[in-house]
Amino acid sequence: MIEKGLKKNMDILEILAVCDHTLLKQDATWSDIKKLCDEARRYRTASVCIPPCFVADAHAYLGSDIPVCTVIGFPNGYMTTAAKQFETEDALKNGADEIDMVININLLKDKRYDRVLDEIKQLKNVCGEHILKVIIETCLLNEEEKTQMCRIVSASGADFIKTSTGFSTAGAAFDDIILFKKHVDPAVKIKAAGGISTIEDAQRFIELGADRLGTSRVVKIARQMGY
Repeated sequence: MIEKGLKKNMDILEILAVCDHTLLKQDATWSDIKKLCDEARRYRTASVCIPPCFVADAHAYLGSDIPVCTVIGFPNGYMTTAAKQFETEDALKNGADEIDMVININLLKDKRYDRVLDEIKQLKNVCGEHILKVIIETCLLNEEEKTQMCRIVSASGADFIKTSTGFSTAGAAFDDIILFKKHVDPAVKIKAAGGISTIEDAQRFIELGADRLGTSRVVKIARQMGY
């Protein structure tokens, strides 16, 4: 089954395969997270993206079925690097497979690019072979700052550049994926997150160059469509 307007070369199951099925609300309970994990198993999503406090439980519950992703320095990013390092080490010890970190936007605004780069490098060093995604919060940045972050992430060794936390003034935008694709190193993957609410939008982000999507709504749509 293909939703009206969706190209025949990409069905909803293909889109689900690149979704980080996400629940980061402050009032989420283990029951909510367990349901998220069950949905991820059913629809074979790329990962579950959950609060750090649930990582150990989710890892034990999912085993090796679905990767567990969690967030670091979330959502504001202005913690010290040492604090983010500790968070990352703790998350990995608890069984996290992927880390989504928020940059220090304050330092970026101050044009202290070396410190922004150094922090990402340090967290990637902690992550080792584990995937590190770098959230730059595009809605708070101008085009020059977004372009600068493309260069910084490309130089850092991180695996992904990610648009948004979903907790600020706006989420992913098509223009930001176009900008990322133009300025990041080809080895750096792209994650669009925040506000992705339709299958058409999800496919459009992928067509523009997104390798991952951060969303919970695609699973809801799949369920409504009878999958």
